[in-house]
This record gives sequence, C-alpha cells and structure tokens, in this order.
Amino acid sequence: MLQEYGLSPLHRLGQNFLHDHNILNKLVDASRVVEGDIVLEIGPGTGTLTETLLERGCTVIACELDRGLSGLLRDRLGDSITLIHGDCLVKKHLNSEIVEKLGNQKWKLVANLPYQIASPLIVDILSNHPNCLGQFVTIQYEVAQRLMADVDSSDWGVLSILVQRLAEVSLITKAPNTCFWPQPKITSACVAVVPSEHINSENEMFALFVTSLFAKRRKQLGAILGRNFNFPDGISPDQRPSTLSIVQLEALYQVTLI
Repeated sequence: MLQEYGLSPLHRLGQNFLHDHNILNKLVDASRVVEGDIVLEIGPGTGTLTETLLERGCTVIACELDRGLSGLLRDRLGDSITLIHGDCLVKKHLNSEIVEKLGNQKWKLVANLPYQIASPLIVDILSNHPNCLGQFVTIQYEVAQRLMADVDSSDWGVLSILVQRLAEVSLITKAPNTCFWPQPKITSACVAVVPSEHINSENEMFALFVTSLFAKRRKQLGAILGRNFNFPDGISPDQRPSTLSIVQLEALYQVTLI
C-alpha cells in the first residue's frame, strides 16, 4: 500500500505500524467502545486500527501529521472519518482543531501513539480535557512501567505522579516488536488510563512543584526546601522526593501555598 503511494515509514515521526490484529482487538476490546462512541485516534497511519474502530460503529476523529499518509487515508476511508492533518500537540497542548471537532461531547482516545508524543499527550488530556472518558493506547513498555510505577521504585517519578494523581492505569497487554512494521528495537505495551472520579485542581502548578522536586531527587527534602520548612506530619526533612506518595506530595505542595 505504501509502495503504491510512494511512501515509506519515517523514523523521525516514530512510524512503526501496528499490524497484529490480536493486539489491535485487545486494545479496542479494553476501550469498551460501542456503536456511536466518539473516538480520537492519533497517528492512524494506514488506517488499520481506524477500520477496526469503524467496524465497531465508532465515530472517528483522526489526526495524522504525515501529509502522504493523510492522502492515503482520505482515499481509503473517505468521509467515514473526520481527518485532521497536523501535529496533535501544539506547545504540549492538544491541537485546537482537534478540540474544536470534539466539542462538548464525551470521547475516548484509542491509538497506537507515536512514541515521542505519548507522555505529554497523556498528561495534557488528563489535566485539561475532562470529557475524555479514557485513554487506551500503545506506547513504549518502559513508559508503561513509569505510568504504573510504585512509590520509591526506580520508575517512580514525575510522569507516574502526574498520571496516577488523576487516573487509574492498568496494563492491557504487552506488544512484542514483531507486532509492528518496521520492527522497532523495543517492546511496546497497550495500557488503559481511566480518569478517577476525584477531580484535582491546580494541575499545572502541582506539576511544576513536583518537577522541581524531582530535578533534585537524590537530595534530601531539607536540602531542597530548607531545614526551616514547615514539613507536614509524617514527612521528614531527611526523606528524598522519590519516597513520597502522591498524598504526601499533595500535603507538601499545600504548605508551599501558605
């Protein structure tokens, strides 16, 4: 198909096409989409996942950066999808054209995400788009481990905290590199990121606070914040940022606002 259009996968855009239909169906099954659901797909590529979503009766809004693939998709799928040609993220926020097309409707993200945009996209949608009912995506397995990390583990960090503060994360399935063409050197995973009922405010300021702490994650809190800092009960100045739970980080953040 790509040969017919004179196209080839572009490494700089993270183009590794997911062709294993068992993995595709597991991803779509986990999303629990039903007929009439609004689905956002980022990086539809040649439209394999898109077709699966259409077969389930979904209304698909797809965003594709590659101009050649956008033409291929228009030829293949025509008016059966709403296709946006452009970058899904602008200054780390969801493209305004995508936001406009989604409107005030409830929707889900189901996508084989380009690796380089996965983390900022997941965080932005969780932080700024409450109409998203869940994100069901294929990402690097290493990123999936960070999303699901436990406190004080080597993977526990800013991404883990910002996502787990707002959502429940679960593994759908691992996806070996043989499931993709061309084959990447890494293993991937399908994950479900479902927003929790608890709505947090001040996401941006909290994110800046946590990022600043973890920039010095090897230092003790007392060295970062000062020994005279009014540490909340249960938090010692001798602790390091990576030992703090989200609840503890929230408490620490609240003290900085006083």
